[in-house]
Order: sequence, then C-alpha cells, then structure tokens
Amino acid sequence: MAAGAELPVSVGAYQLTLAGVYHRFRMAYIRVIPPEEATGKLREEYATAERRAGQVAHILQLQSLNPGVLHAGVELYLALMHGPSALSRAQRELIATVVSRTNGCFY
Repeated sequence: MAAGAELPVSVGAYQLTLAGVYHRFRMAYIRVIPPEEATGKLREEYATAERRAGQVAHILQLQSLNPGVLHAGVELYLALMHGPSALSRAQRELIATVVSRTNGCFY
C-alpha cells in the first residue's frame, strides 16, 4: 500500500458507561460506497436490493468495496433464509434474532 493511502477500515472509539466512566473499545469504521455513488456491478447489486427491500441496507453497503463478495453474501442469506429447510421461516428468523441479540447486533 502506498504511503498516505487511506485504509478502508479504522478501529478505535470510546464508550461512556452508565457509571459515567469512559472505556476504550474497538469499533470498526469501514469506508463504504453509498448508493448514489455506485457504478457498474455495485450499482446492479444495489438496484436489486432496492427492488427486493425498498432500500440498500447498511449491512450491504459495508460490503460495497467488493461487489462480488456482496453478491455472494446476499445469495448465502437468501439460500439460508428462503431455501429448502427442515426449519420454518419463522424458526430461522428466531434463530437469527437470538444470535444477533447475543452478539449485540441490532440486525
């Protein structure tokens, strides 16, 4: 990487606790390409997301620097949540919700 080049990810933040004490924790900042700046394959992926969900979710924008990975991730999600399974859609959503909650993720 060239000197002075911007990395797509930076880490570091502080959190104020209920006790009023700041604690340093690691939190990533990931550079993204917003929908209005997307071109080529990324623009196609964003258009598909907008047709499917009415918006481009932030979780998709986090993968914007690599449209191929974005596409593969969406295909994996669709296969897991909508493909053939012994689990109902409601059971899959419940599992996803519990895992997200356990991980402290609002998704």
